[in-house]
Order: sequence, then C-alpha cells, then structure tokens
Amino acid sequence: MAFLRLHSPSLPSLHTPTITSSSSSPSSRSHVSIPTSSARIPSSLSAAISVLRSKSLNFLLSGTLALGLSLTGAVGFAEAKVGVNKPELLPKEYTPVIDVAGFLSDGQEKRLAQEIADIEKDTGFKLRVLAQNYPDTPGLAIKDFWSVDDRTIVFVADPTFGNIINFNVGASVDLDIPRSFWSRLAGKYGNIFYWKEKGEDASIEAAVMAISNCLKEPVGPNNCSEVK
Repeated sequence: MAFLRLHSPSLPSLHTPTITSSSSSPSSRSHVSIPTSSARIPSSLSAAISVLRSKSLNFLLSGTLALGLSLTGAVGFAEAKVGVNKPELLPKEYTPVIDVAGFLSDGQEKRLAQEIADIEKDTGFKLRVLAQNYPDTPGLAIKDFWSVDDRTIVFVADPTFGNIINFNVGASVDLDIPRSFWSRLAGKYGNIFYWKEKGEDASIEAAVMAISNCLKEPVGPNNCSEVK
C-alpha cells in the first residue's frame, strides 16, 4: 500500500534532486545537481516505496497515527509512539467499524457499517473505521483482521494528538482521490473545536459521509473538490 498522511495520508519527491546553497552575496550562490542514472531509477524507486509503505503501515496500525507527512498536521515518524499489538481488543465477529474508545452508540455503528457496505458495493473501495484512545487499541492486529490492501482506506479516529481524523490510504485509492481532499476533510471535521463542541461521534459520522460522497463521484479533474 501507499499511504497518505504521508496518506497518511505524501511520498517524498522521487525526481533527481537539486541542492541550492546561498550566502549574502548573489555571486556566491551555487546550484549543484546530483546526477542519477536512469538505468537505476526503477529499482531505487521500488526500494524507497517499499520501505515507506512498510514503515507507514506499521506506524498507523500500531496506534501511533504517525504516517509521514500528516494530513492532519499531527505528528511525523520521529514522534511516533511505541507500537501496540493487542488482538484481544478485536471484536469476536467481523465488522468494518471497531470502536474500542466507546465514541459510538450501537445504532451509529450499524448505520456506519451499512454505509461502508454500500461504498464497497458501489465503488469497490473498502473503508474501515477504528475509534480508539491510544494506547488502548488493537493496533497492528487490525491489518490481518481487515485484510488491509491497496483498495483500503483505514480511518482512525483518535483525539490523542488534537485532530481526531487520521487516514491510511491504499495506493489504488490514491490514484482516484486527490490528496488535498483528505487534508480538507481532516481540517473541517477533525479539528479539536469541531469534535469538542459536537462530539467525537459527530466527527466520525460526518467524515464517513464525506468519504462516501467523494468516492461515489466520477473520477476527473474536479472530483472531491468539496468536502460535503
């Protein structure tokens, strides 16, 4: 998977870098280009992406919510918490919504599960919701429980770092959905003022509906331009 935040939720630039140094004198300014052999680019890119994907997934699913360049502005890799893997916190029966934090009522969980089922039926994308208060989370255990793949969006609702909305977005989703959508969504419904006033459950429900509306839009230059 490729991850944004990052996804979540973006990957660093993979083109040939240019290093610019400057001093007080314009004449002392220099540009140094680092050449890259075109024959070596594919293997280098593949290795870099593989490492980033592995680290991103492990950090998110271990409950850190730290996926590289954060869509919500929460934290980065360097600030990641200690990983968590608590399969005992997983529900006994399969569900696309896991609420170990108690943010949602039974009725809300059922409505969200139905909406998620409709999304998957209509679009083929898999949305999964984990509501937690780190470190009380199943963490890495959800990876196998949900069979997370390139068509999966893992939405982790956790107020630990202020913004409650955090994402891990699969590579196939990333091809269709603009990355700016996730940051706008987190900014609108995940900010601390919103969920403090309306409740964590309201943030989660609003985010799921916004994701549903976005995924169902035709793919094009202006899809998901608004957070509804």
